[in-house]
Amino acid sequence: MNDALQKAGISPTLTVGEVARRSGVTVSTLHFYETQGLVSSTRTAGNQRRYARTMLRRVAFVRVAQRVGISLADIGQALATLPSGAAPSREDWARLSAAWRAELDERMAQLQKLRDTLDDCIGCGCLSIDRCKLRNPADRLAAEGPGPQRLLVRGAKPAA
Repeated sequence: MNDALQKAGISPTLTVGEVARRSGVTVSTLHFYETQGLVSSTRTAGNQRRYARTMLRRVAFVRVAQRVGISLADIGQALATLPSGAAPSREDWARLSAAWRAELDERMAQLQKLRDTLDDCIGCGCLSIDRCKLRNPADRLAAEGPGPQRLLVRGAKPAA
């Protein structure tokens, strides 16, 4: 592919500025992603970073996964299952996102419960104590464990 690009007069690599512009992230974000092992670059003789064009898809993968709440650590683990420097394919995305499906479903259930439970909460001044769904007289919920017991979706693991 690189040969075909070069024959067409297209560089097989991009500068950090070009990747930033085309991917919609800042240069500092690219540098951070690189320190986290999410993307990689090579160096020119003048010590300038050059990114393979496949890094555009990796950056897109990271951004989409982050947008839905996947941690950078989990994204890094997912990308580590791909060949070094390879762009995730459609099949890769399907496989990796399927592994995140249960976690995302759990988060959505947690958010829905939070939304439905707090629909008449005014921010705990507390002017609605007589009907507050979060109220815990005599600390009855302490026996159920730490955290906001009424708001937790059972089976949900705390975010790291």
